[in-house]
Amino acid sequence: MSATSARPHASQPSDSAFILKKALISAAVALVLFSLMIGIRTEAGPEGNLIYWTRFGDLAAIVATVFGGSIIVELLRQWWGPVDKERIVPKPVQSAMSFAGRWLAPALLGFTVLVPVIFYDQRYILDLSILVLTYVMLGWGLNVVVGLAGLLDLGYVAFYAVGAYSYALLATNFDLSFWVCLPLAGILAALWGVMLGFPVLRLRGDYLAIVTLAFGEIIRLVIINWQSLTGGPNGVSGIPRPTVFGIPLDNSDDGLAAKLGIEFSPTHRLVFLFYLILAMALITNWVTIRLRRLPIGRAWEALREDEVACRALGINTTTTKLTAFATGAMFGGFAGAFFATRQGFISPESFTFQESALVLAIVVLGGMGSQLGVALAALAMIGGFELFRGFDQYRMLVFGIAMVLLMIWRPRGLIGHRAPTVFLERNQAISSDLVKEGHG
Repeated sequence: MSATSARPHASQPSDSAFILKKALISAAVALVLFSLMIGIRTEAGPEGNLIYWTRFGDLAAIVATVFGGSIIVELLRQWWGPVDKERIVPKPVQSAMSFAGRWLAPALLGFTVLVPVIFYDQRYILDLSILVLTYVMLGWGLNVVVGLAGLLDLGYVAFYAVGAYSYALLATNFDLSFWVCLPLAGILAALWGVMLGFPVLRLRGDYLAIVTLAFGEIIRLVIINWQSLTGGPNGVSGIPRPTVFGIPLDNSDDGLAAKLGIEFSPTHRLVFLFYLILAMALITNWVTIRLRRLPIGRAWEALREDEVACRALGINTTTTKLTAFATGAMFGGFAGAFFATRQGFISPESFTFQESALVLAIVVLGGMGSQLGVALAALAMIGGFELFRGFDQYRMLVFGIAMVLLMIWRPRGLIGHRAPTVFLERNQAISSDLVKEGHG
């Protein structure tokens, strides 16, 4: 039977009826879900009465889009044939993606280095780039816990908060510089990561997620209520800015611009912060890659694949889990210290569960275990939120639809990477030889 005859055709009556039925069901579900969200808009009037207006045109457009998208999805699914769990796209598309991934990382890094040069006069783009790189670093830190060790962490924002408040309190109370407080913030966050690791040593799956979520909320509530130390809801202000080898980036006579004999510009500090977070993110990436090739990284991967088999092989799962939590927390603490020095002010509102969910979504959508995928997901999500800033009503709707589509077509993320660092390259050849000898 040829490949053409084996491929199902959408023109067959049964297939057409099935596709049409599924599209109608999807459209009906969309009509029910979006009728109150989009079709009818309500607001409280000035006199306490309820004011509402209809947007049936927008509702009809969304339902029609869902109907047509369902038909297209089913046609593509039948045209490509059955898919397995490992490959969601055809081999030619996979080859193109592999080729693009090989050259995409160096091109993306080169463009990132040149961003301050290209957009020097555009403060908004520089600020957005710094924010994207901050989430890239957070994503790479959480990728150690979720992507490599396979431990679902919903309270990663706690380590982000510990790093930020550690730097803020040390810098304001003891007059320490950024370069002294940065490693201290990472160490303190790593200690909190170990403290989180001990209660969850015997937990997995949903129970692990619940405990980590509770840990993140505990840290946030402690920050709010310990007003004598953290300032409570008022936060910490007056956080000192980083310096270049002790030289401040200001307009004083001792500033960097005065010493170099150039005209002072507020953009100098933004450019310095950009390259600072870029260097921190690249160090995070390099350390993660190096750790993955070490025995501890291989133990993380074994724990991710099967904890029972990992324990049966003699791997100490206690140490493995604690090192994963500590390493991921340390990188989160570094990112928190940078966030504090960049903002100059921190408060508990910056460390809510929504931040943990956003970083986890970046890791999952980018591909758990994939460094490049996490960077691309952070760029798409943070930059995408900014693109839809003028469409507040549809912002989260578009984000949710994009997540659903990605989970359907790329369940392992944009660039899913779960290949182990150690494997038998000739296992198939050895197996075939053994089979031949057995038949002989």
